[in-house]
Amino acid sequence: MPVLYAGQKNGAITEYDLTLQSGRTAFFDNQFTPTIGINQSYLGPTLDMVNGADVRMSVTNTLEEDATLHWHGFHVPARYDGTPHQRIAPGETWTAQFQVRQKPSLFWYHSHAHRRAGPQVYHGLAGPIIVRDDEGRTDSLPHEYGIDDVPLIVQDRAFGSDGRLIYARSMHDIMMGMRGDTLLVNGVIDPAFECQTELLRLRLLNGSNARIYDFEFETQQSFLMTGSDGGHLEAPVRMSRIRLSPGERAEIVVDASHGVPLQLLARSLSGEMGMMDGGMMGGRWGRGNSRRSSEGSVFKVLLIVPNEQLRPSTATPAKLTTLPAIDPSKAVKTRRFVLEMGMGMGMRGRGGFTINGKSMDMARIDERVKLDTTEIWEVENASMMAHPFHVHDVQFRILDRNGRPPPEHEMGLKDTVLLSSRERVRLLLSFKDYADSDTPYMYHCHILEHEDAGMMGQFVIEA
Repeated sequence: MPVLYAGQKNGAITEYDLTLQSGRTAFFDNQFTPTIGINQSYLGPTLDMVNGADVRMSVTNTLEEDATLHWHGFHVPARYDGTPHQRIAPGETWTAQFQVRQKPSLFWYHSHAHRRAGPQVYHGLAGPIIVRDDEGRTDSLPHEYGIDDVPLIVQDRAFGSDGRLIYARSMHDIMMGMRGDTLLVNGVIDPAFECQTELLRLRLLNGSNARIYDFEFETQQSFLMTGSDGGHLEAPVRMSRIRLSPGERAEIVVDASHGVPLQLLARSLSGEMGMMDGGMMGGRWGRGNSRRSSEGSVFKVLLIVPNEQLRPSTATPAKLTTLPAIDPSKAVKTRRFVLEMGMGMGMRGRGGFTINGKSMDMARIDERVKLDTTEIWEVENASMMAHPFHVHDVQFRILDRNGRPPPEHEMGLKDTVLLSSRERVRLLLSFKDYADSDTPYMYHCHILEHEDAGMMGQFVIEA
């Protein structure tokens, strides 16, 4: 379980001190793996934040290369977003100060270094953020951290026989994104959790570089999905399987009152949703905890073992929140974004991964948006594989997929959306609070190797 870090109060400001550091982590018995992390050897603590609080983030880089920390899903001024423009050189400290303006939900922080996000996140530069409601009010859902409220950071990794992480930069690894045959959950292989309450809230984060997972229980037991990337759904949605691409989150409530152990699985699909889907990974290194099936790789995520004396839990409310009505007529402009993958590029992949025919250029602003306006962004995946599309600064609403309304579980606040091959989605975005004509936000594919190779663009918000 990641350590909970609520920061230190300094007057009206809550301060968080974060150190990017190298270390060694024991994923396997009697073997240490060189890793990097935040305030520890691998990953970072769970940052506990309150909606409406003013926070100061001091990030010190003790690594031997430039790095950044991006607050994924947060609505913050562009200069504090932690993009490649806010690089932290070795030995330097970067300070970001902003008000937490997020609905209660699971967010995360991770490296967004220019052309180095993939390897840095892969080796450990990431961690969860839980935003709670204002002081004095509690969530109507399970909310005792580590008791009935558990974050699960899911990452696939490849290890060599010596225990070292393998981050290969072959053409295949760039084209498909880096994939491994071993699943880490909160930095642990095959974890188990002793459940003490009838209901358990799991906050799922797909923190992998490239894999797309279907999460389900081995027994096909259903659960209630209560939240997506940016906050609660209006009402719980009963499901037995939820698909998450890299960067996406989902909050689910699981009923453990029957007292029978539950094994949560993650299925990584073959075929259209992931093309080759890392099928050769298991045989390539042989350290993994996955098995192969006709549906692709199947990983164990978490074994939930109910205690003999379960504490009663409050029933999940039928109404969780009220979201603003989706009104496309408010949009003043429609922008189009086409994701493409060219063939025959060099080993570094530059020029082959594009949005609207352009590869990422730090010196180029691709879009200029007006403050206090609402727009429709139409995103089309013109490539042969699926891509998760992430937009910085805003939580958007999905209007439709190929002209059809989104399913119930996708009708909440989102910052990352998965597009299948040849799929088109329309998003409704509102830009408010912060204008900066010089400092851009990003939009990009959240397969980190694609982001690093150029499938990313920049936009500024102008007053």
